[in-house]
Amino acid sequence: MADRLLFSKTGRARYISHLDLMRTFQRAFARAGIQIKHTEGFNPHPFVSIALPLSVGYSSQCEILEFGLVGGAEMEEVPRRLTAAMPEGIVVHQCYPAQRKLKELAYLNYIMNFEYSEGRPQETENAMQELLHRDSLVVEKKSNKAKSGFTQVDLIPLIRGWNLESQSDTLTLDVVARAQNPGLNPELIRAAFCQAYPQFTPDFVTFHRREVLDEEGKVFR
Repeated sequence: MADRLLFSKTGRARYISHLDLMRTFQRAFARAGIQIKHTEGFNPHPFVSIALPLSVGYSSQCEILEFGLVGGAEMEEVPRRLTAAMPEGIVVHQCYPAQRKLKELAYLNYIMNFEYSEGRPQETENAMQELLHRDSLVVEKKSNKAKSGFTQVDLIPLIRGWNLESQSDTLTLDVVARAQNPGLNPELIRAAFCQAYPQFTPDFVTFHRREVLDEEGKVFR
């Protein structure tokens, strides 16, 4: 049975790419003296796999890494020892046996902050509500499989639920979106909003992954 880590990626660590993050974990395991399974073949290397890689620039408090603990540490010691070997912004919170299949990971909860440096236009909340209450919201997204390099996707069926909060300079969208097969990158929501309401285009948008959920909307671990 495989093992898993629950970790967060915040601050400057948001800008570490997926491949660099995998290498960072491989080096951290070695520095911490934690022995993990290696790939087979002529050039074996430490095996780590991150479920649903995070886009560069996004923060998260619920990332999941799969690996195989061989020795050098007890499971309850792993978070402390591994975090000590990590760059600032990456904190390992939990180490546990993988009992559920990753295909059961169905939804992701994101917090999106639409920030306006000169104050949030009053109509932005109504505009976002109108957008997300539509029966259909078809947008174009990049696709390696399509000859044109793009494919069309309807965002509405991929959104399980959402909630809005308004502050003087920020519109916050708390959204639960499909994680895989197909998944919904919340960047597409930002793009659709700016296309539909260009007059309300924010100065900056932040994306934070808050939780991973199963088909029933319960926390996945």
